[in-house]
Amino acid sequence: MFPTPIEKRSGAARATYQTLLPITLILWLLPLLAVMLFSIKPATDFSNNNYWGMPGSFNLLENYGQVFFNSDMPRYMWNSVLITVPTVIGAVALSCMTGFALGIYRFRGNLLIFFIFIAGNFVPFQILMVPVRDLTVDAGLYDTKLGLVLFHIAFQTGFCTLFMRNFIRALPRELIEAARVEGVAEWRIFWFVVLPLMRPAIAALSVLIFTFIWNDYFWAIVLTQGPDSQPVTAGITSFNSQFVAQYHLMSAGSIVAALPPVLMFFAMQKHFIAGLTLGAVK
Repeated sequence: MFPTPIEKRSGAARATYQTLLPITLILWLLPLLAVMLFSIKPATDFSNNNYWGMPGSFNLLENYGQVFFNSDMPRYMWNSVLITVPTVIGAVALSCMTGFALGIYRFRGNLLIFFIFIAGNFVPFQILMVPVRDLTVDAGLYDTKLGLVLFHIAFQTGFCTLFMRNFIRALPRELIEAARVEGVAEWRIFWFVVLPLMRPAIAALSVLIFTFIWNDYFWAIVLTQGPDSQPVTAGITSFNSQFVAQYHLMSAGSIVAALPPVLMFFAMQKHFIAGLTLGAVK
């Protein structure tokens, strides 16, 4: 069996593994731990170059209270919800239908259409910045949540279709043929036969897309500006002014912004893992 389980390795290998694993985890978590530490420090610690030492005072309630009650952070968070949730619903719904069509039906041009969906995933999104911005300006969608939602749905549907099409092709085709023999309409086959079997994949894909869209920063600053439409990732920079950077509030805002995708992952962890591992074994 490859790789060899650590329990079956030599004593030296096990000792090395047990020593290096905690060190690797600490190094991996160090940036997050630093942000958490910065979020409870007073602003004077940064002016006094106290970056890594103990806080001069523990300003947990003051910093987070200022983030929630004396800033536009709640508004930015709500914008992120209004952008992310419709995007996830739209992208997953479209990919379920396109995945069903490309995975079940055999017709000329099937692979070509599928390759077109895939090709969009290989285009560096940075080169689309100017044309996409001009397109949203011409369509009157610049600096609107709707414009950001429509762009994210269009951009994420390719990856979602790849995911769903391959998942649907792994389903037992006999179920669909049996339904057709019984005279079931195609849309009812999709709704009552295929869609219930896709629940693990839908859960896994929803968590992935939710995380991608919630954490998006590039398109948030390209297509929106100001608290009326910007999501929380771009809104965190509002704690910076021309001459002063409020790192303690930026750190607190970053922790707050990171909580929703983390909570969603733990809430959907069972379905997420099931969707990723379904079909891994016979």
